[in-house]
Amino acid sequence: MVHQQSIHCPHCESIDLVKNGKSENGTQRWHCNECKKHFRLDYRYNACRKGVKEKIIEMTLNSSGVRDIGRVLSISKDTVTAVLKKNAKNEPLLSHKRRNVQDGKAGG
Repeated sequence: MVHQQSIHCPHCESIDLVKNGKSENGTQRWHCNECKKHFRLDYRYNACRKGVKEKIIEMTLNSSGVRDIGRVLSISKDTVTAVLKKNAKNEPLLSHKRRNVQDGKAGG
């Protein structure tokens, strides 16, 4: 019995893919010929999964602590801190604008 799985790029949804070696833990790496990005189908480390960074920011805006976020998402508290620091550099007023919008005030 042969099983086949249709694989597409998580970035651009293309099916023009080629195998690109294996990672240190033995999982297959893929390379998309359209968007030129690399990816794996399954990540063992939860911080690499899609949507985790957005969850960290959302939980922080809902007043969750760094250790609490790490425990809930099964990732290191140091990873949570690193994501928050990067977000603060890229969008320093993000939390201030969202708080004003929630309170009904004009953002600025």
